[in-house]
Amino acid sequence: MNVLELTRALIDIESITPNERQIGNFLFLQLEDLASRFDGRAERIPVEENRDNVFVSFGEPLVVLSTHMDTVPPFIPSREDEANIWGRGACDTKGIIAAMFAAAEQLLENKTRNFGLLFVVGEERNSAGALMAAKNPRGAKFLINGEPTENKLALGSKGALRYEVRARGKMAHSAYPELGESAIEKLLDALDRIRKVPMPVDPVLGAGTLNIGTIQGGRAPNVIPDEATAEIFIRVVGDVTELRRQLPAAAQPDAEATEVLYIPAVHLGSLEDFETTVVAYTTDIPAFGAAWGQPFLIGPGTIHVAHTVNEHIPKSQLTAAVTLYRQLVEKLLRRIL
Repeated sequence: MNVLELTRALIDIESITPNERQIGNFLFLQLEDLASRFDGRAERIPVEENRDNVFVSFGEPLVVLSTHMDTVPPFIPSREDEANIWGRGACDTKGIIAAMFAAAEQLLENKTRNFGLLFVVGEERNSAGALMAAKNPRGAKFLINGEPTENKLALGSKGALRYEVRARGKMAHSAYPELGESAIEKLLDALDRIRKVPMPVDPVLGAGTLNIGTIQGGRAPNVIPDEATAEIFIRVVGDVTELRRQLPAAAQPDAEATEVLYIPAVHLGSLEDFETTVVAYTTDIPAFGAAWGQPFLIGPGTIHVAHTVNEHIPKSQLTAAVTLYRQLVEKLLRRIL
């Protein structure tokens, strides 16, 4: 299959987190075939039951191309028109997998070795695959992580800080509100103060942002609610020490804010002859840590259509990414060898 055909084949395999088993099996067969043709070694790296990362290396894997196999819901089958391929995962990140695979074939046909391909599970939820990979390094000096950046090298990406905010009240008949305490009103007051917490600003990554993602609570329209919760998600740009103090304090005395996730922001390097950008989303890179070498972030497609019903990837960017990934591997190998 060429890069366009492989992209559609991957899109048509449903792989909503944590259901990566089928696509993992498909990719492992592709990697085994590539390994048999070019004297490589394909392996599974177990993460959880029925969930494996898949990896192939050709010689010592000093440079590794990597991205994730899972997608957000809902499953959307592939289609294409003259300019784009559409469907869930088109740009995030099944087109990227196909481009990396095609780049690997080109490198091997040109007798280039000492690189690998690593495809991981769980990026869309908790980076489980990358965290497991960090415990099982393979000696890489550079990691090329694939996410939609419109084929520009990202100079950095924002991190994530997520809180659950919970308020408690007292149930009562809504005709006699003085006999109860509304947890929803308490939560709204807490969220109003939280929204006023100033977000830090970084000269490269810009300002942090806060999103109130979910609100739940109440029993019925005619019942004073005794419990209400909200989930807030902050895209962080640097040190979070002050935010970790300010956010729980802002929730008081009406509610309690509990931290449930933290992923740090990262600053990344640039390379000569590659266009650059900055992205606001979070990636697997922090979960990999230093275990797979110095990270770079680049991939075809735009994040603006990822996670939407109109997700697609331009065919022109997809084919251009094959060359970009090949050139990037070659450039980084020249630094080492």
